[in-house]
Amino acid sequence: MTGASDSEIVLTPLDEPALRRLLEAAVADADALEVMPPMEGPPGWTPERCEAFLAFHRRRCLDPDTAIETTWLVEVDGRAAGAARLQPVHGPSAVEVEAGVWLGRSVRGHGIGKRVTEVLLEAARDGGAARFIASTTVDNAAARRLLTGTGADLDVHGADVDASLEL
Repeated sequence: MTGASDSEIVLTPLDEPALRRLLEAAVADADALEVMPPMEGPPGWTPERCEAFLAFHRRRCLDPDTAIETTWLVEVDGRAAGAARLQPVHGPSAVEVEAGVWLGRSVRGHGIGKRVTEVLLEAARDGGAARFIASTTVDNAAARRLLTGTGADLDVHGADVDASLEL
């Protein structure tokens, strides 16, 4: 892969089949701690951790009784490569949305994150959001560059970085 401009990048709303593809991408190309909350047990993609990953996403975006965000499967040239999400911060009619993106190691550093962020910004605007926020760490230089490149203001406090962009 040479760069995002050479690749077809598609964001597909998460459903059960897309969730299964997302799990396969995570197991093949990401550390569990990069893509889901920590849990007890041995490290790595154990059967229990895979089930917890599925339950986490079902609860956060697929179950209408518990959903708090919209999640998309990120596909690069037809292959599942990561996830992107938008979460209203103050409820369904919020004017502020929090964004999150993770990409598998094999597609990082090729401009995919920039293209995905552009789609998230457009979705946030289309949804009526007035502010776009995201969080990362001081150690994640790529995410900081990406957020700065959108025009976001960065607030560093300790090891954490909060970004905000007025839409």
